[in-house]
Amino acid sequence: MPLQHLKDYYPNYRETIADGQLGSIDSYSVYAQGEDKVGTAKDLLVDESGRFRYLVVDTGAWIFGKNVLLPIGVTRFDYNQSRVYVNGLSKTQVENLPEYNDDTVVDEKYEKQVRGQYKPIAQGRSNRQFLGSNYATSNDASSMNALDSDRMNSLDKDRQRTRPLAGATPDSKRQGSDLYDREPGFYGMSDEDNHSPLRLYEERLVAHRNHAKVGEVTVGKRVETETAEISEPIEKERVVIERHDVANQPAVGADHAFENQEVARMEVYEDQVNVEKEAFVREEVEVRKETDRELVRSREEIRREELDVKTDGEPRLKQ
Repeated sequence: MPLQHLKDYYPNYRETIADGQLGSIDSYSVYAQGEDKVGTAKDLLVDESGRFRYLVVDTGAWIFGKNVLLPIGVTRFDYNQSRVYVNGLSKTQVENLPEYNDDTVVDEKYEKQVRGQYKPIAQGRSNRQFLGSNYATSNDASSMNALDSDRMNSLDKDRQRTRPLAGATPDSKRQGSDLYDREPGFYGMSDEDNHSPLRLYEERLVAHRNHAKVGEVTVGKRVETETAEISEPIEKERVVIERHDVANQPAVGADHAFENQEVARMEVYEDQVNVEKEAFVREEVEVRKETDRELVRSREEIRREELDVKTDGEPRLKQ
């Protein structure tokens, strides 16, 4: 069965493989031991069972832009720095590798040349370097297959309809996954890899605060009119004329001259009120904002995965 490109076999690999840490494979740089950059990852090749087999590497200026295949078992991924490390890789080994192009037929002969150059590295490698196993985790493969069930059913019913790697044919000389099962040092297919950790997930409520405008307050002045009264005491003068009868007075004499020009004058005054309007400060108004704190509670249903252990017979079990 021919190898396939990662994006063809797992269209949603960015979200499903390695808990979304893998991202885009072409964002990873490839390094030999230390800080010696040897190229940039371009693609991943998978077999018909969905297991990762080769990393396609563009060696760039290191080997004049030559594209080569890197067996996945000899690599170590650093997700934090988006790097792939291959300890012990030399420039001579890469120079002796067969060049890989999109139309290259990846058959038994081609892969034998590849394995021949990586043999010293594969003999000393640990079998648990890539994503905890040759899958992202032991149950990530099931998740990815479930997301792409139609494609997997199609593979089972009609292998010829599976999109092959460019240049490969159904007659390529390989025996399916048996080829890789015989080479655990290159492809990580050891018994130890079959026991990678089972991850249990749970949902948690995470609150995000958004500072949003909920209204606006405008403080201004307006003029209103009303009728007011004022009281002020005043004084008014008045003339009082009193007449008294005079008796038992002696006579003034016969020579008294009667005149009509004699006048008594008296000025009369009173207070008058003039009302004027004057402006005074009635009160002062200060405008400011204060922040009140209160607790907002939200209630949602969340899910959690629990471990379901089933036994057959009476095995000894320690949890």
